[in-house]
Formats: sequence, C-alpha cells, structure tokens
Amino acid sequence: MPLTLEEKKSVVAEVADVASSAHSAIAAEYRGLTAVEMTELRANARNEGVYLRVVKNTLAARAVAGTEFECIAESLSGPLLLAFSLEDPGAAARLLKDFGKKHENLSVQLVAVGGQVHPASELERLASLPNREQALSQLLAAMKAPVEKFVRTLNEPQAKLARTLGAVREQKEAQGA
Repeated sequence: MPLTLEEKKSVVAEVADVASSAHSAIAAEYRGLTAVEMTELRANARNEGVYLRVVKNTLAARAVAGTEFECIAESLSGPLLLAFSLEDPGAAARLLKDFGKKHENLSVQLVAVGGQVHPASELERLASLPNREQALSQLLAAMKAPVEKFVRTLNEPQAKLARTLGAVREQKEAQGA
C-alpha cells in the first residue's frame, strides 16, 4: 500500500531527525529475511540503542540531505534497511554483524561514519570499536598506569632495604644455628 504525501513527509522528518544526531549509519539489504527474523532484528536494535528503519531509497536520500550521512544518498539501491547508531558509533555495526552471522540473507551494503562512505568490509572495524563504558575504562587504565608505576618506583628503595635486611637476618640465623 503506497504512502500518502503526509506519511512520506513524516518518515523523512523522522529519519532526518535521527540522522542528524547519529554517530554512524549502515545500509543493509534484507531481501530473504522472514517477518519473524525482521521482528527479532528490530527487538535487538531497540535493546542496543540502534534506530532501524526500512525506508524507500528516494525518501532516505531526502532524509539524509543536510546531515553528515548525505554521502550515502547516491549509493542507496535495492531493498535496504538503515541502521543508525545513537549511543556509540559501533552499536549498529555490532548488531548487524552478529545478526548477519546467523542469517546469511542480511547483507551489509555500506557503512558511513564521519561524513564518509566506506565499503561493507569496514563493518568489522566499526564493530570492534569499544562502547562508552569500555572506552572509559580504557581511558582510566591509561591514566592510572603512570601513577601506579611512579608509586612502585618510590616504594622500591624501601622494599629493597627490607629484603636486604631480611636476607642478612636469615644469614645470621643460619650461622648462629
């Protein structure tokens, strides 16, 4: 059933709003997926903070116009679903990568990050990006490491003295016994 003009405007406005605040976008061909599989994919997307939408290519091209994902407009062809990462750049990539392992009918066509279109082969790189919590823990570990090394360095002379005195005491005990 074709969309009315008002419905088309609504879809374009919704996708444009999401695209303006998204970190990355992925277009994937979904031909061959059953309704149950699509429902499963949509549920997983909601849980992961990914906006997932099947949109006609002409409407999608209008929706991304004026956003950093404008670069994907000329690459849209065939039945595609768009996945936008809302919380962290790799969320949509991880979602589609994991879902694609179980369902070979899902085929990623393009990946867009930072205003540039990348081939589908870049999906693995984008999926390997850490999420927010992982990135913060890596940053904290990097900030904490020099301090720990400094404290160990400051503590080493006293520890060496204690080990030396302990060795001398053991040696004297061994001579006296």
